[in-house]
Amino acid sequence: MENIIEKAENLVNEYVESDSLKKHLKAVASSMRWYARKFGEDEERWYACGLLHDFDYEKFPENHPYKGAEILEQQGFDREFIDAVLGHASYTNVERKTLMAKTLFAVDELSGFVIAVALVRPSKLIGDVKVKSVKKKMKDKAFARQVNREEIKQGAEELGIPLEEHIQNVITALTENAKELGFEG
Repeated sequence: MENIIEKAENLVNEYVESDSLKKHLKAVASSMRWYARKFGEDEERWYACGLLHDFDYEKFPENHPYKGAEILEQQGFDREFIDAVLGHASYTNVERKTLMAKTLFAVDELSGFVIAVALVRPSKLIGDVKVKSVKKKMKDKAFARQVNREEIKQGAEELGIPLEEHIQNVITALTENAKELGFEG
């Protein structure tokens, strides 16, 4: 019998072709695992939630994340897990009631943004990214313009963690998993 991470990885392999989306899913999953450890929650479950939050995006962009939620329900995932996936997209208007849902929303945009900041550094290492660099790049509207800065701030607020601390937490989470994410440092 497959565990929740194997089940999540199988769904990602079935629905996601793009390497960049796979890297994003792993980055968000890494941040989710780190926060699960911090909060004393189920690390595998939270990792799987991060891994699956956008797995339907490539094949069903016009129906994301609703199609993903439908597939997750068919696969036997519980309501809390599905609601967290639905709630990561503000436009679904699904209330983020649980710590898992709030954390997924909080780490989604920020994980991608931290990686974007790392990629413009000379070393290209996540571990070299500083909180002040992330905050400075957040003010630069031309940099990673697809990233919603307001949602980054809102996510930290919903978690009840100061923005600077939240940014550092995500940097730490991604640094711990740098090799898995394709960064050697």
